[in-house]
Amino acid sequence: MDDFVKAALEIVKAQASVRTMTEEELVSMTRNLTASLKGIEVGEAASEEEPACAPGKSIKEKSISCCVCGKSFKILTKKHLASHGLDAVSYREKFGFKKNLPLVCKSLQRMRRKKMTEMKLWTKRKGAKPAKEAPKAAKTAKVAKAAAK
Repeated sequence: MDDFVKAALEIVKAQASVRTMTEEELVSMTRNLTASLKGIEVGEAASEEEPACAPGKSIKEKSISCCVCGKSFKILTKKHLASHGLDAVSYREKFGFKKNLPLVCKSLQRMRRKKMTEMKLWTKRKGAKPAKEAPKAAKTAKVAKAAAK
């Protein structure tokens, strides 16, 4: 077996002992590490890295996988993307996602949509007075209070 593959397998083995990894993650991480180690040996830096996962398959029902490192999350936060030197807009552009696509798993997106629909923030609340009438009501209350004295 190639020395590069052995070294990559050792690294992947250490990573797998720390966290749970899918078979797909193990294989892609081994490939990426082997290619990187070969590039270091030759003197080349890995110029254009392949995504750790297929961007089309990265958003699943209960998780979203980071296309840079391959880790799974419920939400891709600004902090995680910043660890790769990206923000949400550049991440979407780099991996070909639509501009308005939320970087959350499908179940969380569905739950948020349901909550917002139940809250109906776009409708006026019952009993709430419009903003223009509120100052008039305060003035009439003061006038009525002064008249009572």
